[in-house]
Amino acid sequence: MTEYSYELKIPKERVAVLIGKSGETKKQLETETKTKIKVDSDEGDVFVSGEDAISLFSVREIIKAIGRGFNPELAFLLLQQDYVFEVIDLRDYAPTKKHFLRLKGRVIGSEGKSRRIIEELTETYLSVYGKTISLIGQAENIGLARKAVEGLLEGSPHSNIYKWLEGRRKEMKRSGLM
Repeated sequence: MTEYSYELKIPKERVAVLIGKSGETKKQLETETKTKIKVDSDEGDVFVSGEDAISLFSVREIIKAIGRGFNPELAFLLLQQDYVFEVIDLRDYAPTKKHFLRLKGRVIGSEGKSRRIIEELTETYLSVYGKTISLIGQAENIGLARKAVEGLLEGSPHSNIYKWLEGRRKEMKRSGLM
């Protein structure tokens, strides 16, 4: 039997979340995916190995999602076949640190309002962490969420993005996709 392996790096402050209380999260992930996970807490290096390439891919995506700020319960949605994980790098949109913070603020919105509206209208989850905005959701909804976030990052008014999302949502409901 062939054994596959991956090496990932996650922020050191997210290592404890990956491991979980008394190692629970790590154990659950290993059990559900039949993989072996080794974590170097000092460096944030994560080594994953297993015999099933598909399970390994899922584990890698879950670890990346936890590393990008998602809580483990949401990250575990990626074990379901129709859920996907995407990362938008803010460095593609912001030339300076000041610009960077402004863009993060646009996506989050006042008291998290913008983020919440995008999550509700697209039935996805957003995490704004470090230099990235990450998304978890069903494949057909991720595209909408990504476009909405990119629209905000490119400077579209919030109201235009919300109207567009509401229109797309109605269309999808009519065609039976939601």
